[in-house]
Amino acid sequence: MSTSSSPFQLSRRTLLASAGLTAAASLLWVRDAKATAGPSSYTASWASVDQHPPAPEWYQDAKFGIYYHWGVFSVPAFGNEWYPRNMYISGSAENSHHIATYGDPSAWPYHNFINGANDKAGRYVQFAPKPSSAGGSWDPSAWAQLFADAGAKFAGPVAEHHDGFSMWNSTANEWNSVNKGPRLDLLRLHADAIRAKGMKLYVSLHHAYHFNGYYDHVPAQSTTTLKKLYGQLGSSAENQLWYDKLKEVIDGYQPDVIYQDFDLNLVQESQRLNFLSYYYNKAVAWNKDVVATYKDGFDNLGEVYDFERGGPGGLQSPYWQTDDSVSSSSWCYTAGIGYYSTKAMLHALLDRVSKNGTMVLNIAPMADGTIPSGQQTILRGIGDYLGRFGESVYATRAWDAYGEGPTQMGGGSFTTPREGTSQDIRFTRSKDSTVLYATVLGWPGSTLNITTLASGRINLGTLSSVRLLGATAGSYTDLPNRSQDGSGLHVSMPSSAPYSALAYVVKLTFSGAIPTLGGGGGTITGWVRIANVTSGLVLDGGGNVASGSVLKQWNYDGSTNLQWQLVDLGSGYYRIVNRTNGMVADSWGNTANGASCLQAAWNGGNNQQWRLNSVGSGRYQIINRGTGTSLDGAGSTTAGATTVLWAPNSNTNNEWTITGA
Repeated sequence: MSTSSSPFQLSRRTLLASAGLTAAASLLWVRDAKATAGPSSYTASWASVDQHPPAPEWYQDAKFGIYYHWGVFSVPAFGNEWYPRNMYISGSAENSHHIATYGDPSAWPYHNFINGANDKAGRYVQFAPKPSSAGGSWDPSAWAQLFADAGAKFAGPVAEHHDGFSMWNSTANEWNSVNKGPRLDLLRLHADAIRAKGMKLYVSLHHAYHFNGYYDHVPAQSTTTLKKLYGQLGSSAENQLWYDKLKEVIDGYQPDVIYQDFDLNLVQESQRLNFLSYYYNKAVAWNKDVVATYKDGFDNLGEVYDFERGGPGGLQSPYWQTDDSVSSSSWCYTAGIGYYSTKAMLHALLDRVSKNGTMVLNIAPMADGTIPSGQQTILRGIGDYLGRFGESVYATRAWDAYGEGPTQMGGGSFTTPREGTSQDIRFTRSKDSTVLYATVLGWPGSTLNITTLASGRINLGTLSSVRLLGATAGSYTDLPNRSQDGSGLHVSMPSSAPYSALAYVVKLTFSGAIPTLGGGGGTITGWVRIANVTSGLVLDGGGNVASGSVLKQWNYDGSTNLQWQLVDLGSGYYRIVNRTNGMVADSWGNTANGASCLQAAWNGGNNQQWRLNSVGSGRYQIINRGTGTSLDGAGSTTAGATTVLWAPNSNTNNEWTITGA
């Protein structure tokens, strides 16, 4: 995993597949997957791979998956999964630990954990887990059963981390789990066990950073094979190896999802396109829908953007993913590892689903294949909830508002999972838009107040029933006593919680479609033009430009480059979304007067959030949350002029009108 925020990804658009199976048919997902959308073939060009539907229906239905950092780096069980890098950095905690436990890295290198060697105490150490069938502690079938019991609909391993050790039978890389260490095709054993339990296969690869900086403190190696392990083959060979490894995984294991960690931008563009086109063409041949995720280097025209340990603060489209972990300290097992609470992890899942996302949860098994009891407790706790109340999660979709309440969750990458309160509610809806689920993150007491459903915002005339989901799946308690006024919908609940749960779900069923919600909480304006008062020029996204491009001004001609949506985040702030490229206005944190305003894919950060300050006569200052500066036309009347940022002031350069496009 990366340890800092990912660079901005490329342009985006909403492109969602529209056919597939329900969550109730989860056991059929593996056997009967169908390729429901997209071209019949792809070429290695952005114009082609951007036609790939990024988030197929099965994936949007699944909501929850599990993966795991388990590998050679699990053996020292110290620091985190970056131990292979940090052990070579003089003065680091890992370096000191390594010298004390094993010896100086110059004499006791990382590959000793692969090949096997004695530590200073004479203990033989090696990454060589044995299956339970051979008398060991690792049972891939039991792992898969645990994941299924947790409610995961897809699962799979980190098949290669930054360290360069492949967990499959590789011909491209001799540093693999069949040739060395375990002498087992670990990916094959994982894949077969996971699919046998009715889940799809998720394969995680982190090898872009392997040759782009991970081992930059390792001395130059003397042999070709050691140069391969430590990322020292040179740019051309390393880029080819990056692609060859992916091709082997695709051909050998047919993954349903391929997740890739950061630094894809440093991989040659031609090889990135080779990978995408190859994977998508194979999926066509397999006749099933696949997902490729990214943090950088791809775009969300054809792939799904991943927030590491986080998610947006509000609703976001197109569909997205977060990968999070049971521990804040490490992604792999370490001695003394601590965990988030089960409630925090479940509430994080519910929040992310309500905002149009999927959560993939990482666990950290021990080197011998033991999954610590604390991690099993978290998984089983999530599974208990999903087993009872899964109808409000699986195969649902985000609604007009994600929720309400005092607890702020998300807002970008690297945001800590938080437990919600009895005042926090998260919404989902049925795919046919006749049922609205209100999930309360604690027992609300004798009256549930849903302020989002106030009479001034929604007409509940077609609301036909309100029921509390029961303690077991498919059971309900009718809640007939309810009223609506300007402060919300008020539902009479049992005087005390009728059962214990980490959250409670109220099901609102309508006789037709759920009525449209008005005013805030994630609603989206129609397309508008945003015109500067001084010049009359309008904001211009410039077309399908790269992330980081300047925001310009132009004479209004009806082009979609000049049309924007203001998406209400429900907190007094908006994101400003371009109709052509899907990117948003972004200050990039530059607080200087005259700094250029740029564009980037939405990541939920404060630099991408704006508030409208009315100055009268239909004019507004558009003020950035991160910098406090306002959009400013700089007084230019020249088409193509850059839009800048300036401290709010009374000059009309700082004022804008917002009218329908």
